[in-house]
Amino acid sequence: MIPIVTTGEMYAIDQEVEEKIGIRSDSLMENAGQALFRALKERISRAARVAVLAGTGNNGGDGFVIARMLKSYGYETDVWLIPPREKVKGAALLALEVYERSGYSWLPYEGNEQAFAARLPHYDAIVDALLGIGVKGKVRSPYKEIIEQVNRAPATIYAIDVPSGVPADGGDVSTAVCADVTLTIQCPKLGAYTFPAADYYGELAVVDIGIPPAAVQAKAAARFLWEEGDVARTMPKRTRSAHKGTHGKLLIVGGSKAMSGAVTMAARAALRGGAGLVTMAVPETVYEVVASRVPEAMCRLWPAEDGAFAGAADWDGLDIDAMAIGPGMGRTDGVRRLVSELVRQPVPLVLDADALFFWDDYAEQVRGRSAPTVITPHPGEMARIVHRSVRDVEHDRFGVSKRLAIEYGVYVVLKGPYTIVATPDGAQYVNATGNPALAKGGSGDVLTGIMAAFLLQHKEVQPAVSNAVFVHGKAADWLVQHGHSPWDVLASDVIDALPAVLASLTYNEKSIPKRFPH
Repeated sequence: MIPIVTTGEMYAIDQEVEEKIGIRSDSLMENAGQALFRALKERISRAARVAVLAGTGNNGGDGFVIARMLKSYGYETDVWLIPPREKVKGAALLALEVYERSGYSWLPYEGNEQAFAARLPHYDAIVDALLGIGVKGKVRSPYKEIIEQVNRAPATIYAIDVPSGVPADGGDVSTAVCADVTLTIQCPKLGAYTFPAADYYGELAVVDIGIPPAAVQAKAAARFLWEEGDVARTMPKRTRSAHKGTHGKLLIVGGSKAMSGAVTMAARAALRGGAGLVTMAVPETVYEVVASRVPEAMCRLWPAEDGAFAGAADWDGLDIDAMAIGPGMGRTDGVRRLVSELVRQPVPLVLDADALFFWDDYAEQVRGRSAPTVITPHPGEMARIVHRSVRDVEHDRFGVSKRLAIEYGVYVVLKGPYTIVATPDGAQYVNATGNPALAKGGSGDVLTGIMAAFLLQHKEVQPAVSNAVFVHGKAADWLVQHGHSPWDVLASDVIDALPAVLASLTYNEKSIPKRFPH
C-alpha cells in the first residue's frame, strides 16, 4: 500500500527525516532529483528538446538536479530560472550551485520574457518544477502567465510532485499546469484523488526517493492507495474441500415493481463474486419478473404493498450469513419500516441505494451493531446522510467519510472516481480503478453484490470491501480495453467481465488440482 499524505504531513515527514533520522535536506533533494531523472529518462526520448522551469523552493531545487542529470546524459536541455537568483535559498540554492559547478548554465526568465515565450512552443518536453506543494490561493505573476503559456505549448508536460498551481490537498483551482504526467515524490498528495484538482495531474506516477517508511508512519495518518498487489495478497484461496456452504449464504433484499432489475443484478454479481448460496428477498408482486432472471439464485417472497415491500420480513426457516439491502427497493413507508427491522439482524450487512434514504430513521441502531456494517453512498446520498451539500462532500471527501465511519462504527464506501473506503478506526483506502463507463444506472447494484459476496469469503472486512471496489472498477477498465467504449458499457456487462478480472487476480498453477491416476 502506498501512503497518501496532506501537505502538512509531507512537511512533517521531511522534518522527521532530517531531525530524527539524520538525512540532510540537500541529500534528500539529491536523492529526489536522481530518482525523478530516472523516471523521466524512461519517458523522454534522447532526441527531445527539453525545458526545465525552476522556481525558488524545493520544487525548483529538484528541477536543478533533474536538469544536471539530463545534461550529463546528453539531453538538449534549457533551464529557465523564473525568480531572480538571489531568491533561491536553502537546499535549492545548494542544488543550483552544484549545477553551476558542473559546468552548466541557465537562462533567466526576468528580462527575457519574450525570448521565453518564443522558445516555449519549440520544446518537446517541459519539466514543471515551478511551485510544488506550497501553493495557497491564486497563482500570482509571473507564474500565472508562465503557466498559461505552458498549457498552450505542444510539448509533453511533466509536473514534479504536483502540477504547479494545484492545491496539494485539493480544492478549487484557478490557474494551474495541465500535466500529461505527474511524478509525485514518495507519497501521493490528497489532491491527486479529489476533483477538480485530480483533473490536472494526467498520469500519476509515484517516485520513491528513499524516505524511510518509519518517518511516514510517524507523521502521516493511515491513508493508503489500495493497489493490485494488495488485492492479490488478500484475496481468499479456495480449497479443494470447499462446498457451497463454505462460501456463505447471502440474502439480498431489494426490488419493487418500478425497479425489478436492480436486485437481480446484485444477485448475479454476488454469484460471480463467489458467494455460495444467494437468495433474493423480493416483494411478492415482482416474483414472476425476477425469478427467471437469475436461475442460480433462490427467491423469497415477502409481503408487498403498492408494488414495494409492505414493511414486514418473513424469517421462517431462513438461514443466512450476511445481507445486502437496498437495490431497487423504493422509498415507501413500508420500505422504511423494513430497513429499520433488518439492521437489527446480527449478521454482516451492506446498505446501499434506497436503504440509505432512511439513514436518519435507523442510524442509532447501526451505531449499536456488533456485526460489520458497510454503507455505500454516492456523493448525493452522502450529502443527505451528513446533512451537507454535495459540493461540501466533494470538497472534503476524505474528512466526511472518515468522520462518519468513526462516529457510527461503520465501513463507509464513498463512491465516485477514486472511491474511498473509510474504516471504523479512521483508516482510509483509495481505489484507482474504474472509468466513466461506470457512470450509469445499475453500477452500484453490481458493486453491492460483489461486496456482499466478498464479505462472506474474506477473513477481514476492510480487504473484502476494498477488493470489491477494486474488482468492480477493474471490470470496467477491462471492458474499455476489450472492445467497449465508456459510453456503451452496461451494468450487466460489468458482471460479465468479472470472470476475466478474477482470473487475472487469483490464477495460480499450484491451486489447480492434479488429476488422479486412472
